[in-house]
Order: sequence, then C-alpha cells, then structure tokens
Amino acid sequence: MIGIRSIASYIPEGRIDNIAQAQSFGRDEEFVHNKLGTTTLSVKADHEETSDLCVRAVQNLLAKNPQLKLEDVQALVVVTQNGDAEGLPHTSAIAQHKLGLPTQAACFDVSLGCSGYVYGLYVLKGFMQAAGLKNAILVTADPYSKIMDRADRMTTLLFGDAATATWLGPDPVWELGPARFGGDGAGAEYLAVKDGCFHMNGRQVFNFASLKIIPHMQDVLDELDMSLDDVDAFCLHQGSGAIVDAIAKRLGDNGSKVIKDMFGAGNTVSSSIPMLLEHYGFDGKWNNTLLSGFGVGLSWGSALLVRPTV
Repeated sequence: MIGIRSIASYIPEGRIDNIAQAQSFGRDEEFVHNKLGTTTLSVKADHEETSDLCVRAVQNLLAKNPQLKLEDVQALVVVTQNGDAEGLPHTSAIAQHKLGLPTQAACFDVSLGCSGYVYGLYVLKGFMQAAGLKNAILVTADPYSKIMDRADRMTTLLFGDAATATWLGPDPVWELGPARFGGDGAGAEYLAVKDGCFHMNGRQVFNFASLKIIPHMQDVLDELDMSLDDVDAFCLHQGSGAIVDAIAKRLGDNGSKVIKDMFGAGNTVSSSIPMLLEHYGFDGKWNNTLLSGFGVGLSWGSALLVRPTV
C-alpha cells in the first residue's frame, strides 16, 4: 500500500511585517488578525529560485528520515505554477540536478495552485503503481513573491513563500482514501496573472470556497458511508483566516476540528495543507483526516486520509 510516510517543509527566513503593510492600506491590526490570519508573511531571498526552495524541503525530509537515501528516490514531482526563470525547463529537472538524484528518477511538474497538493498525491500514487515504484517525493513550491504587485492590497497582504516535501512509499503513516476533484474555468479570471503580476477577485474566491467545499468533502465521505462527524480533523487550504473561519462556521459542531495555522508565512498556496499535516498529523491522535484544496482554475480537490489499522 502506497501512502504518506513523512513530510518536511522549508520556510524562507525573510519576513514581511503584515501589520505595517496593512496599515499602509488603511487597515488596522484587528483586520490582520481576523481577516488575514497572519501578522507576518514569509518571502524568499532574491537569490533563491523555486528549485532552491524545493531542494531545501527535500533536504529537510532526508534529514528527518535517514533511512531514505537519494538513490532510493525513483520519482520527483514538483507542484508549481511559478517555476524557475521563465518556466522552461520544468522545475523538477533543475531540482533533480541540484539534489544529485539518480538520472533514473522520473521528474515532472504538476501545474496547479492551491488544490495542487491533493491532486499531486493522487497523480504520484497512480504513477508509482503503474510503474511499480516504491519511493517517491512530492514537492510543493509556488513562490508568489515572483509575481506579486506590492501595491495591490488584495494579494500582497495574503501570500507567502514556502516549500514542502512528502515521501510516498510502502508502510505509510497515512493511506490515501477516496478523493474527489473538480474544476470550473468560468472562474479562471478570479485568480490570474496579467502583465506579469498576480490579480485576485477576493469576493468571488471567498464565495466559491465557502459554498463549494463542504458539499464536496461530503461527496468524498459518502463513498465510505461516513459523515462529517466521523472525521477527526479537517486540513483545509489556508487561503486566508476569513475563508478558513467561514468554512469552519458552516461545519457547525464539527468546526472545532478545522486546523487553522499559517505558521507566520501566510497563504503558501499548495504548501499550506502539507504544512498542517507535518505539524499536526503524525502524533497518532487522528485516524481520519479530510483534506481540501481550492483555488486557481478554479480548481478543487478533497480527499480522506486514513491511518492504517495494525
């Protein structure tokens, strides 16, 4: 059974004071806490490329799991829409070379944003099963600082840089259960790059997430005749404090199971869900964890992680 064995992350040291940044747009500290959800945003150094973030996350994963050697990694998949330079070649190839991974390792990118981790897990699992692979690494690294207009208050107050690396292999801590995916290109304009800068229609994105995600998560549970009550924790994409709070409120009594933590980094796109899992999902307290990522596309993906029974 292929599943998640371990997760590690890398958050660059650079920080933006989000309270000071918000005040420059006429927003107070209460707005930062209640709506944005983080008082600081992480930002990569000027010399750091997307592949460098990938490398640091993978190195942290290997340091955490000395039994996993570079020569054991048979595939490296990078989820990003902001790759190195102008996006060609694919970032996973550059990261493969920097890491010194074997040239026999398969390397490819998945071009998805905030739903990318959930999609990436199932894309990589299917690839591994089809090719008979035992160990692979899924990396998320989507530094929006590369496309950020710091004069745009709709975006500059939300997004931070980070990367994660997830080891997929046998004897997992988390098995990948049922999943559901969706997309609606009619909303593509709500989150898009125009003239080299990222633009977002915050109201439309908020409405989409707060209304779409709970029914979608229930669709996942229906496959196992489970209800929301049977879920131990909800690891949602940390789009903003307001979005996470809105979904939690709509969950009623189950809202207390929603994990909210931006780690002083902000909205880290496809890295937000694995960062939650890394810090909260390996202590044995949860048996059923529901993931849901949603954003650019519009695109969404929800999945149930199940702790194997002994």
